[in-house]
Amino acid sequence: MEARFLGIAELAETPSVAVVVDVMRAFTVAAWAFGRGAEKIVLAESPDDVLALKAGNPGWVALKDGPPAPGFDAVNSPGLLRSLDLRGRTVVQKTTAGTVGALAVKEASLVLCAGFVVAGATARLLRQQGCDAVTFVVTGEEGRAEEDLACAQYIARRADGSAGDATAFLRRAAGSRAAAELTEGVRLGSHPDDVALCLELDRFPFAMVAAVEEASMVLRPCAVPAPAPAPVPVPVPGDETSP
Repeated sequence: MEARFLGIAELAETPSVAVVVDVMRAFTVAAWAFGRGAEKIVLAESPDDVLALKAGNPGWVALKDGPPAPGFDAVNSPGLLRSLDLRGRTVVQKTTAGTVGALAVKEASLVLCAGFVVAGATARLLRQQGCDAVTFVVTGEEGRAEEDLACAQYIARRADGSAGDATAFLRRAAGSRAAAELTEGVRLGSHPDDVALCLELDRFPFAMVAAVEEASMVLRPCAVPAPAPAPVPVPVPGDETSP
């Protein structure tokens, strides 16, 4: 598999297959929203769009970066979101980098949104789809965010069938600027557990597929079960062909 790693501003053309990576914290939060029962996530262009969508759909959950604000129901923090009951709900999400990256490639044939929590399922889906060329959109820090790049490279490695040892990749993410800012409380609207939750490898068994639905970019979970282990042959007494 040919893998390219680009920042949002480096996207000169629409790729055929795109994996948009935002580890800290947009797509970790999205995965947790699905884990808490959300049906779908609408990726919005701006905070005003989030509020407009919520005004037209009062049961929807409005989510944004930063501290709590009037009209919004949740903030972009897995530690804070994990206690919400989102069963059957629609979430409208706007973040600084993750949703921007997904919207930048909305014309791609296949768009996946990812973080470490869905890395394995994302890699399995890329293999199932037989993707020969994949563009990984590294959303943070103009394409230089170490946590996003490490996650993208790890997914690419697993999708290519290489060994799945994530230790070095997770270590890079843990040492990133984003992790330091969350740990130090620089980023508002956060929880002390956010970094640890963002670094939980394969927490969820689904990939997250984004597609245009009725003029909106909508993210949905896609179950990608891990392959069952090969059965171990059981020796049969008296059978000389048994191992």
